[in-house]
Amino acid sequence: MIHVLRRLAGSRRGATAVEYGLILSLVVLAMIAALQGLASTTTGMWNDVSTKVQNAH
Repeated sequence: MIHVLRRLAGSRRGATAVEYGLILSLVVLAMIAALQGLASTTTGMWNDVSTKVQNAH
């Protein structure tokens, strides 16, 4: 196992894989933040629609 880790540490492919992993994690975090904002806005909209429908009856 140590041999594999040393070989990976000396390889550029390992460094490139780590860089792509970090970029991917940042993209995923940005997507989660955007979806949370969208979810709260959408929930508020549907709650408003529900209230107006209940008051219409």
